[in-house]
Amino acid sequence: MVDNFSFQDKYYMERALEIAWLARGRTSPNPLVGCVIVQDGLIVGEGYHTKAGTPHAEVHALKAAGVKSEGADVYVTLEPCSHYGRTPPCAEALIQAKVKRVIVALEDPNPLVSGQGIEKLEDAGIVVEVGLLKEKAIRINKFFLKAITTRFPYVLYKSALTLDGKTAVESGDSKWVTSEQSRTYVHELRNIYDVIMVGSNTVLKDNPLLTCRKPNGRNPVKLIVDGNLIIPIDAKVLNDSLSIIATTTAADPDKLNALKEKQNIEIWQYDVPRYVPLAELMKDIVKRGFNSILLEGGGNLAGKMLQERLIDKIEFIYAPKLVGEGHSPLSGFHLDKMNQAVKMCNIEISQIAEDIKVSAEIDYSDGGDVGCSPD
Repeated sequence: MVDNFSFQDKYYMERALEIAWLARGRTSPNPLVGCVIVQDGLIVGEGYHTKAGTPHAEVHALKAAGVKSEGADVYVTLEPCSHYGRTPPCAEALIQAKVKRVIVALEDPNPLVSGQGIEKLEDAGIVVEVGLLKEKAIRINKFFLKAITTRFPYVLYKSALTLDGKTAVESGDSKWVTSEQSRTYVHELRNIYDVIMVGSNTVLKDNPLLTCRKPNGRNPVKLIVDGNLIIPIDAKVLNDSLSIIATTTAADPDKLNALKEKQNIEIWQYDVPRYVPLAELMKDIVKRGFNSILLEGGGNLAGKMLQERLIDKIEFIYAPKLVGEGHSPLSGFHLDKMNQAVKMCNIEISQIAEDIKVSAEIDYSDGGDVGCSPD
C-alpha cells in the first residue's frame, strides 16, 4: 500500500473516478470502473466501463491512447481483472501495451480477481501501487462491494413523510406529500438503482408505474412482493419494462399462469405459504445480476425488511406539513423496548425546495453485524 502519492497522481485518479461515475446504474453485476492513461504528464487516453458484457475501462483507455500507452502510467479505480469472463482479462491487455506503472485505487474483492490482477502485472515487471483515493473508490462502488462480499444487494429505503412522520393521511391518501422537486429527485434515484421494490398494497392503493421519468434515464426492474398474488393482472406496473413478482404457494394457480403469459414478467414462487422469505429473495436478486434496490414501500414491507436487517440506508424526505393520525413508514417493524431501537450513522441533512431530506446509514453493530464505517 502506497500512501505518498503526488498531487498529480491524485488529480489523475480523481479523473478516473469521475468518469467511472458516468455509468452509474448501468454496469451491474459489474462494478463502476474508470481508467486514465498518462504519458509525459498528459492524459493520452481514458475510458470507463459502460455496461456489463462490454469492454472494460482499461480497454477503452488503451484504444484511445494507442501507441502512446507504451511506457505510460495508468490510473484505474479498481484492480484490473485477470480472468476470462465475457471479456478478456484487462491485466493482460495492459501487459501487452507495455505500460510502465499502474496505480490502483482499490483491490477487487471478487474471488476471481482479488490480488491476482496485481500479481500478474507485477510478474510482468510493471510497477503497481495500490490505495490512491481508496475511500472514494469504495463509495462509488458500494453497490458492487456489498453484493460481491455478502451476496446481498445494497438496499436504500426512500420515503416521503410529513413533519410528524406520516406517509399518508388516515384515509390512505398520499398525493402528494412532498414537493415536485423532491419527486424529481426520486426519479434520479430510480435512474441509478437496479431494482425498485414495493409491496402488493402499494400497487393496489396507488396503481403506480414505477418508471423513471428523468430525461435520458432508464427504468429500474420492478420487484413486487405479493405473497398472496392479489395485484390485478392489468396493474400499470406490469405494462412495460421487466417486472418480477415474488409470491408463494398461496398464489392462485390460474392467476399465476395468466401472469406468466404476459411479456416482461418473471414469477418467482417460493415454496412457503403466504409470506415471501425476504432474505432469500434478496439473495436471488443478486444471483439474477442486480446489485442494488430502491425500496419505495409501503410501511409494512419496509418494516419487515428492517426487522430482518436487510436495509442499508434510509432517505426520508420531510414536507413541512402536519396530518395527525396517518400511516407510518415502518408499520411492519415492531419492538418491545426503546433500547432495541435501530441506530443510524453517517447522517446527512439537506434541503430540496421546502422539504428536508435526511439520509443515514443503518448501524446493526449491536447485534453482532458489521456497523457503519466512516464515510
